[in-house]
Amino acid sequence: MHGYANPKRFLALATWLTPLLLVSGLVLTGGALAWGLAVVPPDRLMGETVRILFVHVPTAWLGMGGWSAIAISSAVYLIWRHPLAALAARATALPGAVFTAVCLATGSIWGRPTWGTWWEWDGRLTSMLVLLFLYFGYMALTQAAEREGISPRIPAIFGLVGAINIPIINRSVVWWNSLHQPPSITVGKSAIDPEFLVPLLVAVLGFSLMFGGVVLARMRALLAETQAEARLRRKAMEAV
Repeated sequence: MHGYANPKRFLALATWLTPLLLVSGLVLTGGALAWGLAVVPPDRLMGETVRILFVHVPTAWLGMGGWSAIAISSAVYLIWRHPLAALAARATALPGAVFTAVCLATGSIWGRPTWGTWWEWDGRLTSMLVLLFLYFGYMALTQAAEREGISPRIPAIFGLVGAINIPIINRSVVWWNSLHQPPSITVGKSAIDPEFLVPLLVAVLGFSLMFGGVVLARMRALLAETQAEARLRRKAMEAV
């Protein structure tokens, strides 16, 4: 894995992997959403609103997964000082925030007919909202590290500390009384009917592939920007 910390090797891999992930993700996601919207029958209890499941669950998963990736990349940066690790964390933050926001929005839309309210300050919803604010804080710190000269270790430490919220989100419906339903999928078990589970898993895979493609595309763009700035600095020094 250390070999891919080399920018040239990373770019050689990402150049063909990015479109592969994006296209395959779009195909799987489109198929899963069409399946979920047009083929899957209404739920016995929730009726047609159950179809939000095919967007809400994948975006919730990737909101948490995105921050987990930030935490792992931050740890790699702090331990081995790999600049691409910091770049990976930066590239993950924006799509992670977008998916978290979509999760909160679809959850609110789903909650109105199901719970009778758009919002409730229970453990799962509140901890997910905290995750969105953590993303905003992380992006602000990375911008400060880039433009204001603060140490890049600060956003990396923030990325690690923020990971405390991930198990809180995951276990919130178990630890506290919540309007949100308990975990439907656990290790080796599922409370979801196969009619819903199969397209849901396809949607999760499709969204995940798209997420990975977007992160790689953003890493390539950030790396190109960094290299361009380095070339400009060298030319400026040569001119002096």
